[in-house]
Amino acid sequence: MRRISLVLASNNQHKVTEIRKILPKCFDLVSLKDAGITSELPESKGTIMGNATQKANFVWGATCIECLADDSGLEVEALEGRPGVDSAHYSGFPISADRNMELVLSQLKGLENRRASFVTILALIQEGVCYHFEGRVFGTISEEKRGKNGFGYDPIFIPDGQSLTFAEMDEKRKNKISHRALALGKLKEFFDLNAEN
Repeated sequence: MRRISLVLASNNQHKVTEIRKILPKCFDLVSLKDAGITSELPESKGTIMGNATQKANFVWGATCIECLADDSGLEVEALEGRPGVDSAHYSGFPISADRNMELVLSQLKGLENRRASFVTILALIQEGVCYHFEGRVFGTISEEKRGKNGFGYDPIFIPDGQSLTFAEMDEKRKNKISHRALALGKLKEFFDLNAEN
């Protein structure tokens, strides 16, 4: 497969590291800093897809270099889809993953329905055209935080068919089944298909 260079439109170092580990080595992911972008990326569209697209468009507009943006969220059924697009700052500012998880756990206290899903939407801009790739994994919210690996809501999310939270899994196992891995798999298939045509 040919080498593919993309600016990765994210200031979240956890996401950057995870994406780099999941994608094949033929992908050269350029950091925002290396692309000359030092400002915060905009995230004001109110939806996960809207934010991913907005970030990709911002980077494309600033660099005219093909780029990849990611936005993700935890959607809890009993909370009518919250925290959703507000996942990163659900409990307010400054951003705290621990406070976010505690808020979700407190809102679910005493409720039987703990169904949830993790969703990632990737926005790829190639030759000025934006393409989207979605990954979604279904599961349940645990009764308490479990595990030290991962980031974000990983310690309270148990994927269907598993007994461990994402944070209790080793990196290799999580990166095979996560929402981000599913979206990145579709991205790779897109490039594979285009390489054949």
